[in-house]
Amino acid sequence: MADIEIGFAGIGLLLVLLAFRVPIGFSLFGVAVIGLSLAKGPDVAISLVQIEPFHFAAHWSFSAIPMFILMGCIAQHTRLASELFHAARLWLISVPGGLAVAANFSCAGFAAASGSSLATAATMGRITIPEMLNAKYEKGLASGVVASAGTVGNMIPPSITFIIYGIFAEVSVTKLFMAGILPGLLTVGVYTFMIVTRCWLNPSLAPRIELDVTWSMRFKSIMPIWPIFILIASLLTGFAFGIITATEGGAFGAMVIFIITSLQGRMSVDVFKKSLLDTLVSTTSLLWIAVGAIMFTRFLAITGTTEAISDLATIWVGGQLSAVIFAMVIFLILGMFLDPLGILLLTLPIMLPIFRGLEMNLIWTGVLVVKFIEIGLLTPPVGMNVYAIKNVVGDTIKLGTIFKGTVWFLGCEVIVVALLIFVPIISLFIPNLYG
Repeated sequence: MADIEIGFAGIGLLLVLLAFRVPIGFSLFGVAVIGLSLAKGPDVAISLVQIEPFHFAAHWSFSAIPMFILMGCIAQHTRLASELFHAARLWLISVPGGLAVAANFSCAGFAAASGSSLATAATMGRITIPEMLNAKYEKGLASGVVASAGTVGNMIPPSITFIIYGIFAEVSVTKLFMAGILPGLLTVGVYTFMIVTRCWLNPSLAPRIELDVTWSMRFKSIMPIWPIFILIASLLTGFAFGIITATEGGAFGAMVIFIITSLQGRMSVDVFKKSLLDTLVSTTSLLWIAVGAIMFTRFLAITGTTEAISDLATIWVGGQLSAVIFAMVIFLILGMFLDPLGILLLTLPIMLPIFRGLEMNLIWTGVLVVKFIEIGLLTPPVGMNVYAIKNVVGDTIKLGTIFKGTVWFLGCEVIVVALLIFVPIISLFIPNLYG
């Protein structure tokens, strides 16, 4: 069997293993080792096993991931999320669907501190959904807004997804972070417009809350959440002026939020232990998948499969728009069954050669890839954010109701995706300022 035939057979075997629910990290790693042994011999396979995982884990950019995870865990365990929603609630209570709009904005704010969509949805869901239900909000709206707004965690910097994409695509992670700002804000804005319009046209979705809120109360509500603003401002300023790199930003952000929460009296030994443990578990899980993906990438490259896929893509796909649509279909299908990082690490070895072969801007495609992954977090049968919300609400809201509530937000995503595809400057405007 020729090397290239082994490569394509390996892709087929990988799909079979995933269909049988074999963990994606072990599937990628196992197929790569077996394939390399068949194509180049056991000695080559063993040599790569000894070298590649270490080189990847020792990659300087990868060190940002546990630091950003730690930053998010500290924000989660120090009650910043509840204070964030309380402030948004007071400022937006008079708007139609005010609590839903507040949940939307507070999810975006917490996403900027956590960098994780699932963490954002789960954390904010515990805080915002009970209050919306107590206010007699329609269950689909209450659950759907948090599940959907939680996806912004992948787009608004810092984003773990962008770091992984940047490592594999060999592009600037800082530019990817900058590229995610406007698409993230655009998503939040379109969501807000839809919520307000729906609740204005149908007030029964979100009954008005009679609450005597003064301007003094509004400004006082900002005081407990100033660490979020300091954190976001310091990171974006550092990135923008080249004071810190995206890799250094993880350690810088974790240090800033640790110092601030300690000064506020929110930090304790118990909170720090929980944050470190969550960081360790999340990083270890991610590392297993990433090592499998890097081995699978090497397997495809060594057997010539990567080059063959790129050549086929230029024939089948034809142009950049066709490639984007092809990628969107692939990501949305996989999003129905796999977790976000698993999807990313599974598809990058195949999609990146296509993007490069068609000379596409890899910053722009990175934003689109992250957006497609976000949408996959909401699509049935396994929308990860939807299940995260279901885990939070228990039997209070049916799973079907949550999925139904996200339909309106998926409609918003169609608009956002169309704008990102046909108006690339939305993604590239800020990165282009840095040359």
